[in-house]
Amino acid sequence: MPEQSNDYRVVVFGAAGVGKSSLVLRFVRGTFRETYIPTIEDTYRQVISCDKSICTLQITDTTGSHQFPAMQRLSISKGHAFILVYSVTSRQSMEDLQPIFEQICQIKEDIHKIPIMLVGNKSDETQRELDASEGQALASKWKCSFMETSAKMNYNVQELFQELLNLEKRRTVSLQVDGKKSKQQSKKDKLQGKCSVM
Repeated sequence: MPEQSNDYRVVVFGAAGVGKSSLVLRFVRGTFRETYIPTIEDTYRQVISCDKSICTLQITDTTGSHQFPAMQRLSISKGHAFILVYSVTSRQSMEDLQPIFEQICQIKEDIHKIPIMLVGNKSDETQRELDASEGQALASKWKCSFMETSAKMNYNVQELFQELLNLEKRRTVSLQVDGKKSKQQSKKDKLQGKCSVM
């Protein structure tokens, strides 16, 4: 299938069980499921605004397993932006992102032009192993943006995807198809290019 220039491809990476599918399904469908169903790879599409015209936001929800390295490399090479998800209840899930980040750097080379969000999911959980400050520190080291989310409580999910699009400097992409900006969006514009803990 030929590559469509009007597609904007976002790839979601992270260890098994951190809530990648839950974040994507909450964003695309507004739903949350309590049961855990392992993903091989799913793709979801949403219409967004891109350089003042309509294009497709294509979100690839990847497997949390390391059994498919070729699929991972292909997802990175085709991706325009990346969401790296860990669970605030698992230090190991944050450590598991290091080789993925290194592979993105290796394949994409000029990493500073690539929108990357480090995401601490399950922020509603009380049994934390990681504070927000630890996520912020890693994001500073990687020179990417950081946000904590809760797919379960629908906290910062829409904001996550909008902030990721705000980081795109090569073209103008927005969740607002009609060109109107919400108050939150105006606030986000002021934060553009800066890391912020939410």
